[in-house]
Amino acid sequence: MNTRLIRRHCAIDEASEKLLKMAITRMGLSARAHDRICEAARDIAHSGAGLQGVPPVESPHIAEAVQYRSLDRRYWA
Repeated sequence: MNTRLIRRHCAIDEASEKLLKMAITRMGLSARAHDRICEAARDIAHSGAGLQGVPPVESPHIAEAVQYRSLDRRYWA
């Protein structure tokens, strides 16, 4: 997905955006990492939805995606 599609399909609320900005600042992540975390959070949100439709991306989904990103940086960098 390009950035425009990510912004459209991975929309997050204000609390989630604050959490994501804090993580990016503390971990020194790039704008590309921001987009990848948003994509992962969307996938996490959708995986727990089952047949309930398309759920919104919320703070717990962002937090889980950030954790995966930190593991990725620790073991693959």
